[in-house]
Amino acid sequence: MIGNLPFLVVGALFLIGLAAVVFERNLIKIAIGVSLVESAVNLFLIVLGYRTGGAIPVFTMAGKTQTMVLPTPQALTLTAIVIGLATTALMLSLTMLLYRHYGTLDVREIRRLRG
Repeated sequence: MIGNLPFLVVGALFLIGLAAVVFERNLIKIAIGVSLVESAVNLFLIVLGYRTGGAIPVFTMAGKTQTMVLPTPQALTLTAIVIGLATTALMLSLTMLLYRHYGTLDVREIRRLRG
């Protein structure tokens, strides 16, 4: 692994996604920001389970002294990807419904219309 570079990438992805969620007014850009945060969490889980020179966990002939890559973060990441896909689909479908109802994607306009 290249030192702390993956953790820096996770931090950058998380901050960019968080900034999009907090500072953007367009609902689609907010959904993209949430997806970036989800990707940062998935990458963080994978980086935590990485071992330099580790063997694949399904390889049963590895010796007891050989280090193995942790399989639990990989399973958690697969589950998180499925949940993230469902969350993104729900956010985008709600965005489409709000656009049909209000005719805008601006959060300030949708709050102001109240009807």
